[in-house]
Amino acid sequence: MNKKALRQKYSALRANLSDHEIDEMSLLIANHIIHLDIWQHSFYQLFLSIESKKEVNTEYILQVLAGKDKNIVLSVSDFSTQEMTHFLLTDTTKIKKNNHDIPEPVDGLEVPVSKINVVFVPLLAFDEKGNRVGYGKGFYDQFLSKCNSKTLKIGVSFYEAETIISDTSTTDIQLDYCVTPTKVYNF
Repeated sequence: MNKKALRQKYSALRANLSDHEIDEMSLLIANHIIHLDIWQHSFYQLFLSIESKKEVNTEYILQVLAGKDKNIVLSVSDFSTQEMTHFLLTDTTKIKKNNHDIPEPVDGLEVPVSKINVVFVPLLAFDEKGNRVGYGKGFYDQFLSKCNSKTLKIGVSFYEAETIISDTSTTDIQLDYCVTPTKVYNF
């Protein structure tokens, strides 16, 4: 399937999920993440869920990271440049939803991309090769292209892998892992 068809398919599937199903599957995903071999690192970038898009509830992943005393990095999206700026989450960080319903830090201590070791990547779908389909705005492809080649990229998905995404491009950045409620894919 191509990216456009996959966006439609998985947006429709997610639209039918109940809050209980989202919560249950998000917890299973976080429990799988605990067992990944990723905990030797320091800086972990995490997206905050867009509830209206019924994304994986990353609050559970946030709790795992905090419990392991990791530096948690949250991002702010600039829709005029399609770039993201990254800030360290602290006890005083204020979170506010932007005009696109994305929860973001209001301000804080900026973290350079070069310091980020692990990125949790939002997605709508992914394939067996580690290619992903997001919302099509290019924020994460642009961000991931600036990361160190050793930065781990971990997708989280309610659904299992598609066989292949037919219209990937050379600018698409592949995942290292994708975690679903039932399985961990390692690419």
